[in-house]
Amino acid sequence: MNYSLPDMPERTVKPRMSGITMVMDKGLSIREAEDLVSVSGDYADYVKLGFGTSLLTPGVEEKIGVYRNAGIDVYLGGTLFEACIIRNAFDDYLRILEKFGVAMVEISDGSYEFDHDLKLDYIRRLSVSYKVLSEVGSKKKDVIYRPEEWVRMMESELQAGSVKVIAEARESGTTGIYNDDGSANYELIGMIAGNIGLDSVIWEAPLKSQQVWFIREFGANVNLGNIAPSEVIALEALRNGLRGDTFFQFLPENIGK
Repeated sequence: MNYSLPDMPERTVKPRMSGITMVMDKGLSIREAEDLVSVSGDYADYVKLGFGTSLLTPGVEEKIGVYRNAGIDVYLGGTLFEACIIRNAFDDYLRILEKFGVAMVEISDGSYEFDHDLKLDYIRRLSVSYKVLSEVGSKKKDVIYRPEEWVRMMESELQAGSVKVIAEARESGTTGIYNDDGSANYELIGMIAGNIGLDSVIWEAPLKSQQVWFIREFGANVNLGNIAPSEVIALEALRNGLRGDTFFQFLPENIGK
């Protein structure tokens, strides 16, 4: 930070196990990635090259190097994994990982639903050589899991070798752990938090209102994902009580009264 203020929340520092910010890169250029790192490198922990954009974005290998050199874990979106699986191209997926030299992978089944035991097998296989994040929840609004199903899947995926599980919301923030209007599904989130633990879950929260809710509910060091590159500093301000939405969250009770 450029200067200090009293009565600030105690934020974790990199390499973080909690308070993680996962950024969604939906096709940034190399220059834009350099700009992101120069401004937000201390606050961004993971960068996801969203869905299948790694196939289409020019200079993606050099861009991955920009993130890696800044101490940011970068990985290819889970939809790319699913696109390979549905085409029986898992070996091709492994070659893509090797080509780009990424150390983290995302295993998901949000677009292409396949047997959960097979998903666990992929997690076990990939966790031997990679840091695995697995995503739980469907991208389809008509596919609804009961809260206990979310918990069961998350528990089994962590046991299979995932370092963290991602709670699905899509980049729209209107499915998975959220209602159609983007509001939090309190029952579902509460059951996940109570049974899985906050440090093991990354909550996708692309909307400011969702970020505010999680910080108010679980504190400054809650793991949040699908953050837009332009919103990383703004999110950090929320985490530190430096925006109106969380202004009084971390102050002593006697201040301002």
